[in-house]
Amino acid sequence: MVPFSFQSEELQLIAPPPGGGTVRGAALYWPREQALLVADLHLEKASFFARTGQMLPPYDSRETLERIALAVRQTGARRIFALGDNFHDSRGTERLDAHAAGMLGALTRALDWVWITGNHDPHLGSEAGGTRVEEIEVNGIALRHEARPGTTGPELSGHFHPRLIVTARGRRIARPCVVHSGNRLILPAFGALTGGMDAADPAILKALQPARQIDALLTAKDQLLRYPLWRSAA
Repeated sequence: MVPFSFQSEELQLIAPPPGGGTVRGAALYWPREQALLVADLHLEKASFFARTGQMLPPYDSRETLERIALAVRQTGARRIFALGDNFHDSRGTERLDAHAAGMLGALTRALDWVWITGNHDPHLGSEAGGTRVEEIEVNGIALRHEARPGTTGPELSGHFHPRLIVTARGRRIARPCVVHSGNRLILPAFGALTGGMDAADPAILKALQPARQIDALLTAKDQLLRYPLWRSAA
């Protein structure tokens, strides 16, 4: 885990554990709150597409929940804030297989779990366990699904699935990243079956205005890397 400062708080960007593992820098740990923050799980995405004839391996929920369990063990988290689009649709809880449902139930019983609803799952059912809110404020920091343009207060959100995309030695490299504008962060998608948007996409940059600068944060060999995405002309 690689620490960095955000609004007088220490946050930690999850780095791959020693010996490898499935956590790839796609979550944040908040030590003071003993909280793990994940965004855009999109549980039961494969079963959603299967209903329209697009057959995908039906194990994405299991893999995503295993990633969360690994991150909980790695951090010692006692709370989970899931920042929206937790299921791919509001009826996803009904399609969980017995194994995935058991995993989710065990996690939500063991942890103080808060589901922040998103545009994909605005009516998340009680079968998911935990607590459901549209947004929440913790120690003066707003936690919501989608960044609110014009916001000047501290904010953590998801929704955009940001990835840093660079070309090095003729190779295109894309890695999940956190987008940082000083007082606001957009987390990458944590789900196993999620794509990504270029962190420098105009939609992301617009969502974080007003800002003086916007950077991508990611980890490499237990170090925090910061890549400039946008700078104010002023």
